[in-house]
Amino acid sequence: MHAVPKLWTDTVEAHRREVRDAVLDTTAALVARHGLRSVTMSRVAEEVGIGRATLYKYFSDLESILLAWHERQIASHLSELAELRDSADPASHRLSAVLARYARLSRPSAGHRGSDLAARLHGSEDVVRAAGQLHGMLVELIEAGARDGELRSDVPAVELATYCLHALVAADDLESDDAVERLVGVVLTGLHPENVGSSSAPD
Repeated sequence: MHAVPKLWTDTVEAHRREVRDAVLDTTAALVARHGLRSVTMSRVAEEVGIGRATLYKYFSDLESILLAWHERQIASHLSELAELRDSADPASHRLSAVLARYARLSRPSAGHRGSDLAARLHGSEDVVRAAGQLHGMLVELIEAGARDGELRSDVPAVELATYCLHALVAADDLESDDAVERLVGVVLTGLHPENVGSSSAPD
């Protein structure tokens, strides 16, 4: 029995990835334009240019397509945030860049919150895992900034990272990148060393 040539195997795998990506992109675009109830597997197959039977070889239903699309988005966003975290800038600057980018990435999904689909997507294990990874990135940057004297060290970095993420939920309702930048500035102000003790209750 002859082994399948590697070039052929790579070509087949590349084709499968292209089809899968096309299905994900097409489905997301259709749902965005027409709403979830108006999109069917048949319509997705037709738009992609494949048979319905072929589509079912990749995905069992519309929800599985959307979950896969969302997982791909999450992976892409985490990769982008990790690049900002790993730059050569001072820790406080990297933290600012990560927070600003995260806030901007979160804004487009705000209009979908509250729907049944959003509840399923945002409650998936991948989202929970990604949230933990992001929290870990912030803890790492805050600890580095505290060691450099750029960020406060009187509060555990774990708690400050949680503060940052909860504060940035407000970015969902902001209408511009400038507003996001201002919000990030307010969040970072709370992490400055000179603010240590400023929130203490008066005697």
